[in-house]
Amino acid sequence: MEEKNDPVAARPLYEALLDHEGPNAFGAVVEPWLARAVGDYRDYLTTAAESLPRPPSGPGERRVYLLWELYALSRVSDLLLLPFQPAGDDDGWGGPDVTVDQYVALFTRLGMTPFEETSCFDPFLHEIVEVEQASDPDEPVRITEVLWPGLWLGSVLFGRAGVRVRAGARHAERGVADRSPLYWTFRRRYRRTVDLSHGWGHNSQWRTAFRLDVRTAAGDRLNIDGDEHVDAVSDDSYAALLTPAERRALLRHRCLVREPVHAGRGSQPGWEEDLFPFEWHLEG
Repeated sequence: MEEKNDPVAARPLYEALLDHEGPNAFGAVVEPWLARAVGDYRDYLTTAAESLPRPPSGPGERRVYLLWELYALSRVSDLLLLPFQPAGDDDGWGGPDVTVDQYVALFTRLGMTPFEETSCFDPFLHEIVEVEQASDPDEPVRITEVLWPGLWLGSVLFGRAGVRVRAGARHAERGVADRSPLYWTFRRRYRRTVDLSHGWGHNSQWRTAFRLDVRTAAGDRLNIDGDEHVDAVSDDSYAALLTPAERRALLRHRCLVREPVHAGRGSQPGWEEDLFPFEWHLEG
């Protein structure tokens, strides 16, 4: 736990939630942390929302720390979302004892804005949790239930809403769109995740940058700090097994949504976890 005079940060909150046993995780762990965070820490996040979408105008150290802190806060979000997810094949801990309303309360008090946007499915805003497969393979994706809300931090997308959908297999394939590895994500109960922090040490893992997605009048800006355009992929990478459309879909959905056309061509078991899209970006 944090000492009383330590700077407020998301990592101690994450670790305290992991250590907490029993009910009332929000009252016992989150509320005391929030009481200290609603001042300077909230202002710090507001700075992130205003500054991060713009190109750095000076030394990048402050921006790096902002991205690290947002990543740590996203890990807190991952823990708090576990109770609202279906169990996995090898399910263990179901997450802290929190409600959706408490989840929303934490992040709104930090200056974020929740959303559900149920009128139409949008991979920028929605994470597919479960697919009901329609008999018509061309039936568009339709949201049938929202399991948790998404969150905006100013113009920056902090977290997508988790949804159940109904769709034809040409749009979202059951067992792929809802079970293939989810990139840019630390933890889910119901599927594998692939995150740049995985495999690093106790401290090194926290030097992971938050993925920046921004929606503008000119179009969506996906993973804006990525160095490689999604259409310019090395021929010697597993990503070369994907078509351009499949790579773009992976960047938007953060996972595969259908079995790739060339999935069996020269691939090894588990290749879906080795695509490494973390440097890809797309605008418009």
